[in-house]
Amino acid sequence: MIAGLSKVITLYLAPVLALTSIILILLAFLSPVLLLQSRVALLVVSPSLSLTNPGTTSSVDGPTLFLGALGSCSRTSAAANVKCEPPSLSPKYDLSALPNNAPDLLSAPTATTPAFIAISIGFTIIFFFLFTLMSLRHKLGARLATVMDRPGIQRISAWVGVFGFMIGLTAFLVIRMWFGKAVEDFNRSISELGGNGPKIAASTSNGFIMIWVAYVFYAVPLVCALARLHVTATVGK
Repeated sequence: MIAGLSKVITLYLAPVLALTSIILILLAFLSPVLLLQSRVALLVVSPSLSLTNPGTTSSVDGPTLFLGALGSCSRTSAAANVKCEPPSLSPKYDLSALPNNAPDLLSAPTATTPAFIAISIGFTIIFFFLFTLMSLRHKLGARLATVMDRPGIQRISAWVGVFGFMIGLTAFLVIRMWFGKAVEDFNRSISELGGNGPKIAASTSNGFIMIWVAYVFYAVPLVCALARLHVTATVGK
């Protein structure tokens, strides 16, 4: 039973998890400027009285700002249309929808960070195809199966997967720390203004949750690839 379960995870579940991780990473990376403009973002500035009037249960309408790795989207009210900036690897966020007295503390990470994410996505996609071909090599014909069984191909697949995982996760961790500090400074500045401050608040958003889930899924096929490489190296001795 354990052997059968291991086979199912390695041959079928792991490629599905690899594909799912790619989809989640792409959604988080391309949002909100290209996809899901008002649904997925890394940082959101939304109407709130929590900073200017703590303890209140009243709601307030106002501008909303959605920030991502490639740019920003905004709307002036809940009923207004969402407007987005053109995507860029070195975005400059449009903060014009925010009140004039809002702190000017929201800036994009360095241009190299989105570029590294794009590179990691490329590695991840290559790893997905190599890993899937190796997992399903028994259904691809004898010639292709022989190619996929070569230690060199397995070594390349494992290293590509490691590079994609480490580069991508590190880049997103940098963005998370950058935005976390920006949220802290932004909200503190509004709190210091008291009742005269803008009725908005910043927070990190669901894009980061998608990223952490994606890399948990990514870890499964990566561990399978590394384990397969280890077994191949041990048998070859």
